[in-house]
Amino acid sequence: MAVEANGLHESPPLAIVSAMHDELRALLPALSEPRVVKLAGRDFHLGRLCGHPVILVLSGVGKVAAATTAVLLMQVFQARQLVFTGVAGGLGANVRVGDVVVAGRLLQHDMDASPLFPRFEVPLTGRAHFDADPALADALGHAARRCLSQAGELIGAEHLREFGLNCASVHHGMIISGDRFVSSHAQAAELRELLPEALAVEMEGAAVAQACADFGRPFAVLRTVSDRADDNAHVDFTRFIAEVASAYTRAIIVDWLGHGPHA
Repeated sequence: MAVEANGLHESPPLAIVSAMHDELRALLPALSEPRVVKLAGRDFHLGRLCGHPVILVLSGVGKVAAATTAVLLMQVFQARQLVFTGVAGGLGANVRVGDVVVAGRLLQHDMDASPLFPRFEVPLTGRAHFDADPALADALGHAARRCLSQAGELIGAEHLREFGLNCASVHHGMIISGDRFVSSHAQAAELRELLPEALAVEMEGAAVAQACADFGRPFAVLRTVSDRADDNAHVDFTRFIAEVASAYTRAIIVDWLGHGPHA
């Protein structure tokens, strides 16, 4: 089964996948010529952003939901590249709330088939890490820096003060994923000890990375840091997504597309 992304003979669409409803809602108003295809319990929103054919979709939370969504986008809609957006808990020493992390590579921190295979290695693949597309990640990083330099205009000075968002930075490096919301000092400390290179932790990106590797499609993962993956991780989490992360996501994606996405 294949679904034509639009009625025109043009390049396959870009896929922009959101983990949370508020991020998807932030992007939908910017979509022109919209139509919806319902498949596997998901609404795939087809149309154009900044003149580019795109698909916007909510994946749901967790690795299985994310991988299912990625495979549908590549196999059914023939998406040529995927960008996954969302929030993450900060792990790196210099990664603060309000910063943006662009993945260079991803790993599943809850993958453990030892002693049959080394810890973190995905069995039968010979690898634990999956690399994001360098050019795509670099382009998103540049877009994020441009947008964060105008953070006050994006979310307002009041929200900057309320959430303590001062001099936000963009980081590029390893993001780790697992089917667990990391929300205690002990959990975060364990991950830092096991995986000292990890900048941030979330619940979907590495699954998307593995699916895209299977299909040979470029992908990138873009995360706004909502917390420090500790005992305060639940505080104002929903408000942060609605009022900060969703605004950042929309601005970064629109800026990236406006400068011409990496194909």
